[in-house]
Amino acid sequence: MIVVLVETDDQGVAVVSRETLTFARDLGARADGGPLHAVLVRSADLTPEVLAQLGEQGVQQVHVADDPRLSSYAAAAWAAVLVDVARATGASVVLAAGTQRGNEVLAHVAVRCGVAMAANVVGVHEVAPLTVTRQVVGGAALEEMRLGDDPAVLSVAGHACEPVAVEQPIAPEVQTVTTAIADADLVGRVVRTGEKAVDESAALTSSRVVVGAGRGAGSADGFKELVQLADLLGGSLGVSRVVTSLGWRPHHEQVGQTGSRISPDLYIPCGISGAIQHWAGCQSAKTILAINTDPDAPMVTRAHYAVIGDLHEVVPAINEELQRRQS
Repeated sequence: MIVVLVETDDQGVAVVSRETLTFARDLGARADGGPLHAVLVRSADLTPEVLAQLGEQGVQQVHVADDPRLSSYAAAAWAAVLVDVARATGASVVLAAGTQRGNEVLAHVAVRCGVAMAANVVGVHEVAPLTVTRQVVGGAALEEMRLGDDPAVLSVAGHACEPVAVEQPIAPEVQTVTTAIADADLVGRVVRTGEKAVDESAALTSSRVVVGAGRGAGSADGFKELVQLADLLGGSLGVSRVVTSLGWRPHHEQVGQTGSRISPDLYIPCGISGAIQHWAGCQSAKTILAINTDPDAPMVTRAHYAVIGDLHEVVPAINEELQRRQS
């Protein structure tokens, strides 16, 4: 039995939660894990759209808490609900997306259950005993971790898999959860929210094509051809940390451990050496085409394809050919 904590947003079930449900479904198929259960802590999150999306992910039962005090986020209280559902269903695995909220709630779950937690899992190595592969050091390295406890508690790293719907969507059964929430579980909680700020990095993280730019751009005026390439490919511009540190481009364009993590179909890093902090943000790209003057640069050696040359010569030539083909 597998239980997944589900997060929602303006579009219904959040993409990271749909990824986690797909991950859980695949794990269940390998381990004969039984039906897939989802937990929605806030009853207001259970809309017809959300229920339909959960059915598309193969969820058979949805557990919804009925305590109005849970309408505001409180990690310990949310964990109490998740633990109650896990125990009531006899769950062998408890998952959540590897978001700040998901990792925090699962940390509380692990403590309450007296088990270890694996954060930012990207794959399953073995199912008996359950051994997972997870990102460490900001995604710069991978380690294998054995989860021999019951239940196994783990969060799934963003973009560890693509969200895939089942062939035959089902109508999930909805069950109400009544949990005795202790006052101590509500000490740390959200008491006030403000207007949501515009997420300027959203276009970058959702783009299927990203053109990267590093110190090789030369100056704040060296991005014209790179921006043009991104436009011609219908993509976005992403930059390395040194570029934002120098003030050449805004921080919301930064890719890396302290910036955005991307998973485009195509990433074209230009003039980027490929330090581990940057690699942590782009390693999920399906195809990487590096443009660099240094054939031994880490980004070049890790790329699927590489062009060795000055980006200020190579990129204009690419742009010219793309314009010719699009004319």
